[in-house]
Amino acid sequence: MNAATRAMAALGALACAASVALAAYASHGLDGDAARRAALAAAVGFGHGLALVSLAPAACGRLRLVALAALAAGLCLFSGALAANVFFAASTALAPSG
Repeated sequence: MNAATRAMAALGALACAASVALAAYASHGLDGDAARRAALAAAVGFGHGLALVSLAPAACGRLRLVALAALAAGLCLFSGALAANVFFAASTALAPSG
C-alpha cells in the first residue's frame, strides 16, 4: 500500500471510531431530533468508514484512489453536516451533497 491508500484506510478507521462514539452519545446524551440526526450521521459514517478500510488495500490505480477520495468526501459532507447541526446548530445544506 502506498501513502495515499494508507491515509484513506486510516481515515476510514478514524471514521468508524468516531461513529461509535457519536452513536453512544446519541443514545445516552441527546433527545428528539438531535438524537435522530446524530444516530443517522453515526450509521452512515460507520458504513462509509468500513468501506474505506476494506477498499483501500485494493486501490492500486489512480481511478480507484479518486473513487476512495469521493467516498471520503461524501462521508465528510453528509455525516459532517449532520453532526455540525447537532453540536453547533449549523445548517444541514451540505448533507444532500454528500
